[in-house]
Amino acid sequence: MKTEDVLKNIRVKNNLTQEELAEKLSVTRQAVSRWENGEAVPNIETLKQISTEFHVSINTLLGSPQKLVCQCCGMPLEDDTAISREPDNSFNEDYCKWCYTDGQFVYKSMDELLDFLSAHMSNDNFTPKQARAYFSEQLPKLKHWK
Repeated sequence: MKTEDVLKNIRVKNNLTQEELAEKLSVTRQAVSRWENGEAVPNIETLKQISTEFHVSINTLLGSPQKLVCQCCGMPLEDDTAISREPDNSFNEDYCKWCYTDGQFVYKSMDELLDFLSAHMSNDNFTPKQARAYFSEQLPKLKHWK
């Protein structure tokens, strides 16, 4: 979805006119109109404000140009419901909400995460030992474990 479509959907979903959204963001109605017509994109500060106000990640606001992956466990962050948040409720697009919660990492060591993943990611075709071996190879490639 394009940025202009995301912004219009947010406005409509929240039953706001362009004028009301403009007031809420301290911009002109014309600015909102230009965003929704694809003639302009909000600046980074306004994107942050929209993200916080409407609980939408900046990646989503920009039309999801990046394929986000948790930099702790490697899980794809395919929608905003899986993305972690900082204590001020802003999104932290580097981590999933299960690895990073309330400004703190849940897993204190890679071994602790490997224990969890090998127990929960195994199945009939992927034994706990295979899961542990796979994640032992993958996790060190992620930002959190470098």
